[in-house]
Amino acid sequence: DIVVSNADTAWTYRNLIEAKHRRHWTDRKVENGRYSMSLFVWYFGTSCQYTDVPHHMMLLGPRYKELLKDIFSRHKLSDDFSLYLHRPTASDASMAPAGHDTFYALAPVPHLDSGTDWATRAESFRQAIAEVLDRTVLPGFEQHVTASLLTTPQDFHDRLLSFKGAAFGLEPLLLQSAWFRPHNRSEDVDGLFMVGASTHPGAGVPGVLMSAKALDSVVPSATTWRQQHARKHVSR
Repeated sequence: DIVVSNADTAWTYRNLIEAKHRRHWTDRKVENGRYSMSLFVWYFGTSCQYTDVPHHMMLLGPRYKELLKDIFSRHKLSDDFSLYLHRPTASDASMAPAGHDTFYALAPVPHLDSGTDWATRAESFRQAIAEVLDRTVLPGFEQHVTASLLTTPQDFHDRLLSFKGAAFGLEPLLLQSAWFRPHNRSEDVDGLFMVGASTHPGAGVPGVLMSAKALDSVVPSATTWRQQHARKHVSR
């Protein structure tokens, strides 16, 4: 009676619901939306600890505005990048074996409209990130790496079913934010509800939690839903 999709909204409409059922979120509207950046994330562990590295750290690259243009406007994978370095063991030692550390290095990158072949590009991009980390905050770390896992925009598309491999759904432009994002109650399909980063009000942990609260305010109980539809059936 009631379906809640916490999948990527664009993917839900474009790939799970036939076009004849979508007067609002048509194929054209979905495909013409402007979508957020994607992410390249390298997860790794080390057999030693880097106690000077905090839980959260930003390592900014040599460019700022031009890098953003490459990501959002030109949809071009640049040779340079900025990084967010995450070391959860700084706050919780149980995230790694005793005497070890765990990290991920995250680089914002363009979504799949860049045309990047991540199957062949991922390793060289990881190596470039490793060189920056070795030169700056994690000297000599590669000889201590015990585990390694990469996530690319192609993984966002193939494994997480994110339209264009975008990490955060529609780009948060004025007319694609808050009420202008796909609604929690589907505009097209009776009984379909949306929740998560790609729907109202937006992405990020606070946005996703607010999306859950918004969903809670609009989704009826199954009993109420059946009663409403029974009345509609009788009135017809």
